[in-house]
Amino acid sequence: MSQAPASLAAPRAAVSPWPARYQAVRAQSQALCAPLLPEDTVVQPMLDVSPPKWHLAHTTWFWETFLLKEYAPGYQLFHPDYAFLFNSYYNSLGSRVNRADRGTLSRPPLADVLAYRAHVDEAMAALLNHADDLPAAFYELVELGLQHEQQHQELLATDIKYILSTSPLAPAYLNGLSVETKAPAESTASWLPVPGGIYRIGFQEEGFCFDNELAAHDVLVAPFELQNRLVTNGEYLAFMEAGGYRDFRYWMGEGWDLAQAEGWEAPLYWMQRDGAWYRFTHHGLQPVNPAAPVTHVSFYEADAYAYWAGARLPTEAEWETAARHFGATPAGGTWLESQRFDPQPLPADADPAQCHQLLGECWEWTYSAYHAYPGYERAAGALGEYNGKFMVNQLVLRGGSCVTPESHIRVSYRNFFHADKRWQFSGIRLAR
Repeated sequence: MSQAPASLAAPRAAVSPWPARYQAVRAQSQALCAPLLPEDTVVQPMLDVSPPKWHLAHTTWFWETFLLKEYAPGYQLFHPDYAFLFNSYYNSLGSRVNRADRGTLSRPPLADVLAYRAHVDEAMAALLNHADDLPAAFYELVELGLQHEQQHQELLATDIKYILSTSPLAPAYLNGLSVETKAPAESTASWLPVPGGIYRIGFQEEGFCFDNELAAHDVLVAPFELQNRLVTNGEYLAFMEAGGYRDFRYWMGEGWDLAQAEGWEAPLYWMQRDGAWYRFTHHGLQPVNPAAPVTHVSFYEADAYAYWAGARLPTEAEWETAARHFGATPAGGTWLESQRFDPQPLPADADPAQCHQLLGECWEWTYSAYHAYPGYERAAGALGEYNGKFMVNQLVLRGGSCVTPESHIRVSYRNFFHADKRWQFSGIRLAR
């Protein structure tokens, strides 16, 4: 989920209870903001982070712009200026507030944004309850709107964490997390072989997908091995203690330059106190759990760690091939619905012959550029801007994270970020 998330709907999914789904997704967005103070919802401490209030308004603008204006006769805009304030990156829909200036929007106040959501929700409820005679394109847009809002829920969770982390008070988003006094033992990592051959990757199932998952195509994959779990904090700490951040030999050139310029010594949110490592989390400052997956690392850090460890990052094709080979499903993963907001350790007694944590916990960096699949065609109109124009200078991540909605993920899902990004729940899985 990037600020330029993924993209368009595949052919219409099987009919489901649209009003109930719409209400549930919309309620989840507001529930994520419920623990915040109104002041928290305006803050934008860096370009990649959008204020929570803006997320709440932008997702509402999406429904108003793409569905209500098109399919609800007589629909009245809530406010004529909101199209300018809450458009994200759709050039074909007119001018907008500069992305870096979203934090300057002290007005409209949060109360007005919530009223905007209520106005749109009322109109959408009426439309969805009387939509039997609407074309298939309408339902495709409803599905896309739900998926779009789920992407912003993940962004909300990650942006809220970054916003609160910048406060000297290190406030907890949620209280009541029980912290074990004794960290669990790390599970043993093992290497699992994946046979070479011609494999099919891309969306192959029924239902919804984004257009960047299309079209399914064959790839030639050489035999390789994949580690059976994500790299842990304890393993990454060994890299740090071995001088990993001080030795240019492990790093890509521009990654090394960036790490030196920014003074990186550890993953984002880590800090030392009295000789011990702590991490800022949604639950406040917590001791680093050596058994939990390392997260909030850039591609540069992931690649440097892999090189230091005598391995490499998997390619996108290898990752999806392995996920299908090992039968990965969302079951058992840590997702947004758990409200843990942190990747969980793999039990020490987990079967080393099975591949774990492929879906959930952390987005996994791959060594693949974010490009179009063969045969990809950008959609016409404004929705063509949703994805295709971002297919340059970014890398693919796979698998979902602890703040991805569970119903939003699938094996073919392609996330993408620039190599320097750290504020998302991005982690590492080794290949060789």
